[in-house]
Amino acid sequence: MPSRSVESIVGARPFPLWWEAISRKPTRPPLEDPARVDVAIVGGGYSGLWTAYYLAQRDPSLDIALIERDFVGYGASGRNGGWCYAGFAADASAIERLSSTETARRWTRALLEMVDEVSSVVSKEGIECDFHQGGIIELIRNGGQAHRAHHHVSELHRLGWTTDDIRLLTPAETADRIAATETHGSVFIAQAASLQPALLATGLARAAESHGVTIFENTEATEIKPGHVRTNRGSISARVVLRATEAYTAEMEAHHRDLVPLYSLMLATEPLSETMWDEIGLADRELFGDYRHMVIYGQRTADGRIAFGGRGAPYDYGSRIRRGAEFSADHHQDVWNTLVSLFPVLDGVSISHRWGGVLGVARDWLPRVVFDPVSGMGWIGGFVGNGVGATNLAGRTMTDLVTGDSTELTSFPWVNRALRRWEPEPLRWAGITGVQAAMKAADIEEARTDRPSRVSAAVTRLIRSTNGIDEI
Repeated sequence: MPSRSVESIVGARPFPLWWEAISRKPTRPPLEDPARVDVAIVGGGYSGLWTAYYLAQRDPSLDIALIERDFVGYGASGRNGGWCYAGFAADASAIERLSSTETARRWTRALLEMVDEVSSVVSKEGIECDFHQGGIIELIRNGGQAHRAHHHVSELHRLGWTTDDIRLLTPAETADRIAATETHGSVFIAQAASLQPALLATGLARAAESHGVTIFENTEATEIKPGHVRTNRGSISARVVLRATEAYTAEMEAHHRDLVPLYSLMLATEPLSETMWDEIGLADRELFGDYRHMVIYGQRTADGRIAFGGRGAPYDYGSRIRRGAEFSADHHQDVWNTLVSLFPVLDGVSISHRWGGVLGVARDWLPRVVFDPVSGMGWIGGFVGNGVGATNLAGRTMTDLVTGDSTELTSFPWVNRALRRWEPEPLRWAGITGVQAAMKAADIEEARTDRPSRVSAAVTRLIRSTNGIDEI
């Protein structure tokens, strides 16, 4: 397999490509004096920003404060692959098992509408974030992937999506869009847009501020409880306190086992020549990936690069988040090798940036929107790296919950669903590491045998059984 040397990857700039367009330090003042507000939101990523934005519009009389430990978009919201699509961490059939077929049908419609809603806000608020709706091409590269692809399409068709929303492409149709190796066809998902994620985060922050929200950066929450947020710079009293800390929830002692932080890693190439793009394709800036177990994701950026990432970096014992570890070159070689295996023409191209970030994972892989009107406490999280669009849905849902509105959004089964905590160590490390190894082995097995992996099927059954019900 062709690949660049480790030395070349080490030479890439060790921070997100997306951060080139924003300030990489706080630009808003920290909290300086004790404050009293109606709503305090902890976390300056998409979840907190969307919630603040919609709450401020729903009730302009609310005094809303959002605090962020670093700067807006520091976490996953400023580091991700820029996929705004009608997807979710749990598939639609999982939602069906948790509720009903009719609820799942309403859910799939909500996912489609979610992308349009993000597009509408980006346009209305003048957020320049390279938003472009070119769809997704999910490649099929062996028999195991073909099995999952056909199931994916048939399930969504059963639950209401049409061939305009999702459809199988032949190898020839696929080649017209993307010239990847060993491709046996693909699935095209129309309702999806590529974007510059850090610019979306900073644009949302400005939009929220324009509607009256106050944002404090460089302000770390040290204690979150009903009616009160204690920070390293003072305290905030609030009738409603919402936590939107995603993977960094694991750093809070009271919530240490709620969400596991897992790393996803990315690389960006230098801008490619038009000759290279003629060979690769992606003329409509389609997002791309495939149906392997260890997720990969990529986009053609607005300035003509490939930004590409993948999961599978080792889990740190004790759910530790090592600041700077996501920029280490140690595990980026595998990401680059995977990209070059898809597009051999890239061998020899310079890598401009390498980075990564942590994403939050609940024990059952189902994100949550939780709010208790009695205590005024709520939280959003667990998006498993699929939060660019889903956080918008979560923010609107939380707004309905906080304002006491019973809507279609508040009826879905991720709302106020009880959370099972992760196991204590060393069981947590053993389980996560074991599943990661099994999924890597399953991908190798499927590439070799051209059939669905028996390993992955066994792991899926085990995960479902240990969650107590056949759900996710």
